[in-house]
Amino acid sequence: MNSKTRNVLAVTLIVGIFIALSAAIYLKPDAGQEMTYAEFRAGLNAGDIREVLIEGDELCGTKINGDRFTTFNPGDAKLIEDLVLHHVDFSGVRPDQSKYWISLTAKLLMFALPLYLMRNMFVGLMSIGKNKAKLWVDDVVMVTFNDVAGCDEAKEDVKELVDFLTHPKKFERLGGKIPKGILMMGPPGTGKTLLARAIAGEAKVPFFSISGSDFVEMYVGLGASRVRTLFEQAKKKAPCIIFIDEID
Repeated sequence: MNSKTRNVLAVTLIVGIFIALSAAIYLKPDAGQEMTYAEFRAGLNAGDIREVLIEGDELCGTKINGDRFTTFNPGDAKLIEDLVLHHVDFSGVRPDQSKYWISLTAKLLMFALPLYLMRNMFVGLMSIGKNKAKLWVDDVVMVTFNDVAGCDEAKEDVKELVDFLTHPKKFERLGGKIPKGILMMGPPGTGKTLLARAIAGEAKVPFFSISGSDFVEMYVGLGASRVRTLFEQAKKKAPCIIFIDEID
């Protein structure tokens, strides 16, 4: 799973949790008509209220005609006394603390989601010029000419390169210079990558592998920046081999 897929899944998960929490907070069963507290008091005094449920800062109930209603509970000290006076059935429930934590979690997600997106955008912008080369070191390459079936002529041609990498001083004394590059041509599946890894394995040098398409981006100068970064890393590991696949 690549980083883009992980980011999409993470954002989808956060948005899904936020929607679920918001629904748990704000989507309630139909509580009937919303009325002001003054309208509720007027109905209470007129004898239009049959029952009331006191739930934190909210009053829910039923009128004499069967209509349901809900209103804000301002904490009126005389409310219980007046309910008893007008023979209204009433009850109360302990405020649901889980709603507080659900609301707090939803608010934190609202704050965290933009930060997460901004952080990923910033990281993407900071790493946009970095190369995408995969580094293989000698204890990981573990590929030699014995692992390459066929390609006998090609293997003979590159054995001299292995000698250059393995014994550079011998060739320098004779005035020889190591080849700057080798162009491998052939259709997909003919073993070009495996042969390149075998050269690194035989010479026991680090092996950088990258695709030519990684140098092609929509931003001007990005490809050149990645080339510079790649060769700067390769110089630190010299002698080494850089293999660029699909260079065409």
